[in-house]
Amino acid sequence: MMRRRRAALALGALATAATLGLAVPGSAYAAEGSLFINGSEHVDPRGCYPIDWFPSSVANHTDAIAEVHTGRDCTGQVEELVYPGKTYRTETAASVFIL
Repeated sequence: MMRRRRAALALGALATAATLGLAVPGSAYAAEGSLFINGSEHVDPRGCYPIDWFPSSVANHTDAIAEVHTGRDCTGQVEELVYPGKTYRTETAASVFIL
């Protein structure tokens, strides 16, 4: 009886681990390609990047959309969505988030 219970617990733990592994596949996602912010290249970017001077340009050569934010640390309003293959010039944005 004890052996069956241990087997059932082990099977339950394995099923839970498999479910969690499938439920969060995008957490380690990074865009493929390069994101250029004021000429600085970020290869396979993910997350938030600061914009340090103005006027600025964001050139998106990735397979993902880049959000240009008005606030630091990707806060504030989304000023522009920069689609793959596009470049955006700004004098007011403070950060870029790559989706």
